[in-house]
Amino acid sequence: MPDRTVHAVCSHDCPDSCGVLVTIDDAGRATRLQGDPSHPVTRGFLCGKVAKYLDRVYSPDRLLYPMRRRAGVPKGPLPQGREMEAFERIGWDEALDVISARLQAVSDEYGPESILPYSYAGTIGVLGYGSMDRRFFHRLGASQLDRTICSSAGGDAFVSVYGRKLGTDTEDFRYARLVIAWGANIHGNNIHLWPVIEEARRKGARLIVIDPYATRTAKLADWHIAIRPGTDVALALGIMHVLIRDGLYDAGYVASHTHGFDALRERVKDYTPERVALWTGVPTAGIEQLAREYTAAAPAVIRMNYGIQRSENGGAAARAVSMLPLLTGAWKLRGGGLQLSTSGAFPWDKHALERPELMLSSPLKRHARIVNMSQLGQALTELDAPRVHALFVYNSNPAAVAPDQAQVLRGLKREDLFTVVHEQFFTDTADYADILLPATTFLEHKDFQGAYGHYHVQLSSQAIEPLGEARSNVDLFSALAQRMEFTEPCFQDTAEDLIRQALREDGDQPAWLAGITEKALEEAGGCMRMKFECEAEGKPFLPFADGGFLTPSGKGEFYSELLAAAGLDPLPGFRPPVESRHQEPAVYPLEFLPRKADNYMNSTFANLPGHRKMENGRHGILEMHAIDAGHRGIREGDKVEVFNGRGSLILKAVLTEGVPEGVVASRLNWNKLSPGGNNVNLLTSQRLTDIGGGATFYSTLVEVRKAAPETGAEIVY
Repeated sequence: MPDRTVHAVCSHDCPDSCGVLVTIDDAGRATRLQGDPSHPVTRGFLCGKVAKYLDRVYSPDRLLYPMRRRAGVPKGPLPQGREMEAFERIGWDEALDVISARLQAVSDEYGPESILPYSYAGTIGVLGYGSMDRRFFHRLGASQLDRTICSSAGGDAFVSVYGRKLGTDTEDFRYARLVIAWGANIHGNNIHLWPVIEEARRKGARLIVIDPYATRTAKLADWHIAIRPGTDVALALGIMHVLIRDGLYDAGYVASHTHGFDALRERVKDYTPERVALWTGVPTAGIEQLAREYTAAAPAVIRMNYGIQRSENGGAAARAVSMLPLLTGAWKLRGGGLQLSTSGAFPWDKHALERPELMLSSPLKRHARIVNMSQLGQALTELDAPRVHALFVYNSNPAAVAPDQAQVLRGLKREDLFTVVHEQFFTDTADYADILLPATTFLEHKDFQGAYGHYHVQLSSQAIEPLGEARSNVDLFSALAQRMEFTEPCFQDTAEDLIRQALREDGDQPAWLAGITEKALEEAGGCMRMKFECEAEGKPFLPFADGGFLTPSGKGEFYSELLAAAGLDPLPGFRPPVESRHQEPAVYPLEFLPRKADNYMNSTFANLPGHRKMENGRHGILEMHAIDAGHRGIREGDKVEVFNGRGSLILKAVLTEGVPEGVVASRLNWNKLSPGGNNVNLLTSQRLTDIGGGATFYSTLVEVRKAAPETGAEIVY
């Protein structure tokens, strides 16, 4: 039988949602992955991470069978390659029996809210991210997880201004005359936007990058503005000050399509370029120049990414930056505006997928409490009434990615905490599992998805049979529900049933989804663009050119009554974070950037040799400005201790101009692959953002000192 090709979709947490063509040989093995050349955005190429994806699928380290922790073996890490010593293989029937019995016992003794699911975007496939799993935990009566760790602050902030998550079409960036990448490392983690920006630059557009760190994108920019971490809101308000002071805003658009301009005008009077320069580190003249370049270019577009909102001012920052195209009327022009996320364009039937009413059929007979995932450490060690006695982890690696790692690991080590982990590899979290279950990759199950960086729906067909005994999230939670004798018919739904329900195929589809069905997607080669009415008339989709806001006022909101009613500032404003060198005394004077590695996806791919090689020696290092190093007697290559009140790491100093004076940076890695067995999240806190309850990874202060040569574990690169 000749090779065949299957259309799939990369389900990793990236705005691009690449169309993927998978070549399958006559033995059923995937032999090649390539980008789908017919995809209008991803255009036939894959990022370096996913181009090597078959290394992940067929890795000899894949988890392929259910396992149980051996009696007497304490929870915690063993050296990489020896993790199997802590586990024994069991069958799926036994695994489901043990899990269902333990969850039932925990529910009976402590109440169902003592069970906590923990998941995020290990897959952003619609079914894998949230469908049968949510039904299961709703019916069980388990605590609900507030999934805040990545995008809640920025997303909630954007919605407070616009009412829904829409943005400039990726394909329209080619028409821009100015592109501002604000907290967005496009070349590193939004790579399919890069060729569109380069097309615009060839036509004369400029690229400005605003980022504390000299990212790949910053190094390729026409102008890199190295702002101090957590001060983005001040810079945005400083730009507004100049625009309003000098009459450079679009008075017509503001009058017709915005709410609260007079209040904003009063607020920004305090944000003079001179004052903003003191906070941000951006010179006064630079603030004036940035404001004038932004308003003079037509069209101008901002690509704002979620890094901007991972500080205590994160919600205010995302609100302020989001308001800039309202002030200039940039939305009126094709190629103008702003993109944070396009996810609001996809009106899946979330209620049908998740069935929250099942909580009323649970032992609780009400909606369960909500636990913020960004405070997992507190949830596992301090939460009571009831205490968490069972944890079910899937689509995430919280031992590595959750903030305040020391408290998280103390919670995971609890012998009275029953922990189930559904995974593809022996991650840091798998080291704490009582039951370990093998999970499929996106090649091994069917799913579908939209995107948060474009406007195309895609069907991801199953390309290969699951390796070993791996199961998808849909299959796992369906089987577990039936093992627990949940009789509701929805637990019998197949992936095809769920896709049909999500796309509302059996009812009145919203206009933007009209005609998009599983069958239509198959016939279209796996990809269909959303059905915007204007495009049927030959006009471009400009989401806020002439209204389109779903806010209470029906306009773009500078001033938010909803935030005011919630006791929050209805206008964006800068307040030095609690953990900030603007506060006295400055016990920890350096601002710490716990960066994501360029060649991993959060902690995904960190264990694969090919991906580690692409990181090229960037493991276990602390990047410092030469001035900060000089003040501390530190030289290039010295072993240093970076520390605060939550912990300390031993790293190797690398002196660079890539971070501003007063800022140090290190990259996220697996704990077990890091010097000393901890990663950068040992130093981050569980404080939350001002809006959305998100994690404040980038509001972290540290001190650095030279370490004795014999201090700590040997650093391996």
